[in-house]
Amino acid sequence: MRISNILIIGLGILMTACSDNSNDENSVEMKDSIAAPVAKKVPHKMEIHGHERIDNYYWMRDDERKDPEILAHLEAENAYLKAKMAHTEKFQKKLYQEIVGRIKKDDSSVPVKKRGYWYKAKFDGDNEYPVHIRWEDGDETQEVLFDVNEMAKGYEYFNLAGYAVSENNQRAAFGTDTVSRRLYTIEIKDLNNDALLSDKLVNTSGQAVWASDNNYIFYIKKDTQTLLGQEVYRHKLGTPQSEDQLVYREDDDSFYMSLSKSRDDSVIYIHHSSTTRAGVSVLDADKPLGEFAFFLPLEDDHEYSVEKLGDDYFIHTNWNARNFRIMKVNKDTTADKNTWVDVIAHRDDVYVEDFTVFNGSLVVKEKENGENRIRVMSLESGRSDNLKFDDPVFSAYLSNNPEVSSDTVRISYSSLTTPNTVYEFDLVSGERALLKQDEVLGGFTPEHYQSERIFVEARDGAKVPVSLVYRKDMFKKDGTNPLFQYAYGSYGYTVEPSFNGSRISLLDRGVVYAIAHIRGSQMLGRPWYEDGKLFNKKNSFTDFIDVTKGLVAKKYGHPEKVYAMGGSAGGLLMGAVLNMAPELYLGVGAHVPFVDVMTTMLDTSIPLTTNEYDEWGNPNIKEYYDYMLSYSPYDNIEAKDYPNILVTTGLHDSQVQYFEPMKWVAKLRDYKTDDNLLVFETDMEAGHGGASGRFKRFKQIALEYAFYFDLLGIKE
Repeated sequence: MRISNILIIGLGILMTACSDNSNDENSVEMKDSIAAPVAKKVPHKMEIHGHERIDNYYWMRDDERKDPEILAHLEAENAYLKAKMAHTEKFQKKLYQEIVGRIKKDDSSVPVKKRGYWYKAKFDGDNEYPVHIRWEDGDETQEVLFDVNEMAKGYEYFNLAGYAVSENNQRAAFGTDTVSRRLYTIEIKDLNNDALLSDKLVNTSGQAVWASDNNYIFYIKKDTQTLLGQEVYRHKLGTPQSEDQLVYREDDDSFYMSLSKSRDDSVIYIHHSSTTRAGVSVLDADKPLGEFAFFLPLEDDHEYSVEKLGDDYFIHTNWNARNFRIMKVNKDTTADKNTWVDVIAHRDDVYVEDFTVFNGSLVVKEKENGENRIRVMSLESGRSDNLKFDDPVFSAYLSNNPEVSSDTVRISYSSLTTPNTVYEFDLVSGERALLKQDEVLGGFTPEHYQSERIFVEARDGAKVPVSLVYRKDMFKKDGTNPLFQYAYGSYGYTVEPSFNGSRISLLDRGVVYAIAHIRGSQMLGRPWYEDGKLFNKKNSFTDFIDVTKGLVAKKYGHPEKVYAMGGSAGGLLMGAVLNMAPELYLGVGAHVPFVDVMTTMLDTSIPLTTNEYDEWGNPNIKEYYDYMLSYSPYDNIEAKDYPNILVTTGLHDSQVQYFEPMKWVAKLRDYKTDDNLLVFETDMEAGHGGASGRFKRFKQIALEYAFYFDLLGIKE
């Protein structure tokens, strides 16, 4: 009876929402009278270290995602959101059309050359997915490798993990996911006749690497419960998966693995990485029946990666170099660190973030005081020069550079006011050529917008970088503008000041957009990351709060018009901030939020748990348990006023399970003492990355913008 009641309530809300999509007063009155779904309570006792917790909503977990009561409650929440936001539906549609209207529908990537063929992806019209094509160098006849639109027909969700072409250019291995659990099926396509071979490898990471003989591929198989990829297999074409040979197994659950091949195609790599240890194993690609060997055995607190050039390896390492350095070693003595020599020495104030190597040149991406630079060093003379860019604050990455023999390097570039751009730089002269800049439709004029980089002092004296962008003619530094503040702040991941076409819909309505580069990222180098994890994790939360206070004090935003947003680990940030300083925010968006820290990190059956002990701590150790419990968003909800909150998730999320935000919303509803809006949307087909395709995902962005604008009283 309870299940059918939830269904009836949900359907009734949905019918009410659909019956009136207007923006009139009746619709507003109607949405104010709708009651939120109320979840039942079933006390579940958990005890460790002599401490007892009671979770009334533990029952919401269903690993099969088939429980009718749970699905009904999620549908009721979706219907409630639709009803509460019904008066904004016209505005949502307008925002969605604005956002997708800026996207050039007929578009393609910059062609990349590999083994005598040029490869690119193109979009046509309203198609959600790309078409991957190639042509032989010197012959303009194009062949379609994968039309993802055709492949995706009949699926609510579809993801092509990518594809790997064999060395003889005759076959392509590719992985697909139709559920959004990141469990991919690998298949092989004969590029001569477009036929699929009989090979089908299930429950993989989606990556495949070819041996030089074009007859063997290597792939990672994943555990279907934990989703950890701990086994590397060798597969011989034409044989069943049951006969594949296990070539490496990782028994340490704290490690992730991935595969790749050296740019000269001579070596196959297994990449091993945890929060504090990283390295590679290597195999001669000409000897697929051989065994992988560690380049250098993994060591505590040592992270390294390598690139091969001839008989040498270049090594990106933090061995005796907190902010990393680049070293070099001959292929025959890799395991002896005494034979490694400096190419780029360690500097305390410069973070060496990434590199790639060409015949004669080393290209390095660095950060100093949070500012990006890319420099090219001659391997012969040792001379280095910084590449020239136009914006004072920008984002730049080493782009797709597959051939070590190239005399140019491609760089992906953008800023908060410059659309995504691909440049090609001559490695000797530094001369720059523009290959492509994304065309932003709808009358976008970069000169109308202004970006800034400022520093805000945190409560402990640390200076937190903040990237800002706003529309010049709508911004007055008098504290009247709405402020939209975003951050992530975990795993050392740095949110760069890059372009986002969706953001224009905020800026053109007077919103100031801010990215808070809080501790937990590496915006100011590796120490900035280390000061925002484990027993320093609360610095991430207080940094975000102090940035809000600082921006308001500096008159970048109105104190009653601040919206905060974060997703995944950034959703943990939002949950903690909501508990610590709810009064600072008019609204908060928390997307696929990691909010039930204690229960998740104590459950090794949940994907990613054991991998992340070095990030958050292992709560089986009391000191970590006590510290994590002190900030876990779900465990620290109190009876007090909270701001307006929008929460989103995906039913098939493999990173943050749907039941974390589901439980969090239920508990917030039970505790909060205000009448502010709390709405929760679950995409019943999607996972952690949201909807597949290039347009559908913008509907959620339009929903969030409408949610914020509605709070501001902006109707169009």
